[in-house]
Amino acid sequence: MTLPTPQQETKKWFGITMVLVGVIIGFAGAKIGGTAALKQPTAPTAQVQPTPTAPPEDPVPDFSDIEAINPSTDHIRGNKDATITILEYSDTECPFCARVHPTLQQLLTDYGDTVNWVFRHYPLSFHQSAQKGAESLECAAELGGNDKFWAMIDVIYEKGSDNAKFAEYAKEIGLNQTAFQKCLDSGKYATKTAEMMQSGTKAGIQGTPGNLIINNKTKKVAVVSGAQPLQNFKDAIDGLLK
Repeated sequence: MTLPTPQQETKKWFGITMVLVGVIIGFAGAKIGGTAALKQPTAPTAQVQPTPTAPPEDPVPDFSDIEAINPSTDHIRGNKDATITILEYSDTECPFCARVHPTLQQLLTDYGDTVNWVFRHYPLSFHQSAQKGAESLECAAELGGNDKFWAMIDVIYEKGSDNAKFAEYAKEIGLNQTAFQKCLDSGKYATKTAEMMQSGTKAGIQGTPGNLIINNKTKKVAVVSGAQPLQNFKDAIDGLLK
């Protein structure tokens, strides 16, 4: 028997080595391909969308949970001795607050001296102009009294809440623009607005506008959350008057 030459032996082992390399590469390629395949997005499964529902009402607080209305610190629109108070916790930048504003104005017209309206601050942190908007209302009240407070909020909801515009609005309603800007820059009403917001949270307010309808004689309370239609407010008021 003829023994293989060194060259033949080398070719033999080279061939075996290449086969083994091929097997290893093939196995590795299969593993990599499998991992990549697992990472490929699968076809999306059709999702059944829930039927839209109306947002839940804020909880109805006990009368004792509501901070008493104080004519020396609160801003009251309408008859101060009215049987019904609409206590609104609001934010100057909130679009729903702007939307409900004319509805509340209409209620004062429709109910006359039976209903008044109290505005308390509830500036939401994600609204850039809400905090200074709240302070601007207090500065308007300081410089021009209760009427200017309400004139300022009317303008803000009509033209938009804008930190760069509050002084212009103040001038538009007849206030001294320089004095107003000095008041606003001082931040002197930041604590008052924060305290009002805390009182709203204590009363169960969870968003804006948070509207509490209060019968000042019976101490009964109803809640109308958000910018609801005029009739919804009337139903709440009429129910408390029975």
